[in-house]
Amino acid sequence: MASTPLPNVAYFCMEYGLSDQLKTYSGGLGILAGDHLKGAKDNNLPIVGIGIKWKHGYGRQVLQDDNSQAYVFPDYDYSFLKDTGVEVTVPVAGHDIRAKVWLCDTFGTVPLYLLDTDLPSNPEPLLTGVLYGGSPDARVAQEMILGIGGVRALRALGLDIDLYHFNEGHALLAAFELIREKMDAGASYGEAVAATKAEVVFTTHTPVLAGNEVHPIDRLVRLGADRGLGADRLRALGGDPFGMTVGGLKLASKANGVAQLHGVTANQMWSHVEGRPHIHAITNGIHRPTWVDDRMLDAASDDDLDGLWAAHQDNKRALINLIESRVGVTLDANKLLIGFARRAVTYKRANLIFSDLERIAPMLESGQIQLVFSGKAHPQDKGGQALVSELIAMTKRFPQSVVYLPNYDMEIGAALTRGVDVWLNNPRRPKEASGTSGMKSAMNGVLNCSILDGWWPEACDHGVNGWQIGDGFESPDPAVQDAHDAASLYEVVLGEVVPTYYDERAQWKQMMHNSIQSTRDVFSIKRMLEHYVEQLYLPAVAETA
Repeated sequence: MASTPLPNVAYFCMEYGLSDQLKTYSGGLGILAGDHLKGAKDNNLPIVGIGIKWKHGYGRQVLQDDNSQAYVFPDYDYSFLKDTGVEVTVPVAGHDIRAKVWLCDTFGTVPLYLLDTDLPSNPEPLLTGVLYGGSPDARVAQEMILGIGGVRALRALGLDIDLYHFNEGHALLAAFELIREKMDAGASYGEAVAATKAEVVFTTHTPVLAGNEVHPIDRLVRLGADRGLGADRLRALGGDPFGMTVGGLKLASKANGVAQLHGVTANQMWSHVEGRPHIHAITNGIHRPTWVDDRMLDAASDDDLDGLWAAHQDNKRALINLIESRVGVTLDANKLLIGFARRAVTYKRANLIFSDLERIAPMLESGQIQLVFSGKAHPQDKGGQALVSELIAMTKRFPQSVVYLPNYDMEIGAALTRGVDVWLNNPRRPKEASGTSGMKSAMNGVLNCSILDGWWPEACDHGVNGWQIGDGFESPDPAVQDAHDAASLYEVVLGEVVPTYYDERAQWKQMMHNSIQSTRDVFSIKRMLEHYVEQLYLPAVAETA
């Protein structure tokens, strides 16, 4: 890391994936945030995390007989969190909402402070109950707890912060609190905005316009989320309706996307935003101690291809045992096992491999190809839920070769990214920002077979360390793009992946070795954090020195 003194950074995120014991995450954003804090701990970076203690998590998925899904919301046991003794107040729609501050310093992380409104004095409904749950008003109120309450928690804890890192637009309201602090101390609005911008950096993750959060300005003002700035100032900062990403970019001195391709996409997407910083491309990385089997790293370092294969087969059998215990299906450790696991949204196209059943069905019926899927849809995402229903229907059509694992979580994610033979990824380019599950797989000797989207264009050496699907084709017509990509998927899976696995085992082992060696450092959290320090943190504080 840099020799220049590092700034004290407060990292704000709506979700954190540190351990399955802490159900404060839904997917990739939270897993990245958890890895960010673990990497900061490993590398002695002066970072603290600010988040929310979600009492019911994101929701537990329950499969129904008709292939649909229901969601239940348990009360999780977070007794391992430490009581800081600190409470803060956040004014929400005229009510003073109290938030207790808990400390998580287990799971190998820098201090993570979690705000909790589950207090008897607060009115119902519980604001910190369900991650991404509730009405639009509740969503804004949750972000007020994170942003406004987070800044107040830092003050109450006596922490000296130089830089505020907003991981996505959910944290933007912290900037409004920073502006209000400065105005209350005598600064003009313009002075307060300039000073706040100098101490904020912003990471955007979502290359799909519809996925970038917006709110009517009157909602933000009515709830008090604007901290008294007023409708006109909000309109100038984020448009009307107010865009949280637009506001995040305009109130940051430095910004980044999360892969090289995503950097290009993000700069194009937000080219109309006046006064925003250039969006740097800092490719995500993963925390190897959390996600990667040391046996695989060691065998690759020693060029021990047989040892590599033996360790992988151990992981594959462990995954098969997990599958059997969860859904009662026993897969064959000697047959090709392809995994697909990620948040269930339509653009990720989990069903693409079933596009031409006449071509794929014989391979599934013979067991030459086995498929395991996992991934939850948001409880309000009907398209994502329909996609999962389609996958479940395929498990009934091919009961010995197609599996769906419900309740995708860190345990399942770790087992899959270690235990399958191939990691399949086929989003509609360029709609995937990064895709860290593919990095985890690659470092575990699992061969990626992916569309050239997210991180994979930076890593893929076709036929050497994995395979690319197609040629980076994009179309404004989803049907055209899907047809093109489905044809490319069948060409590479049936024409290259299957023959290599069954007929060229020595080549397969060498590709596993190449996969590990070509990704283990470049896509590690250590490299990612070095880039954050060099491209965001140090330049941001240097400009204010």
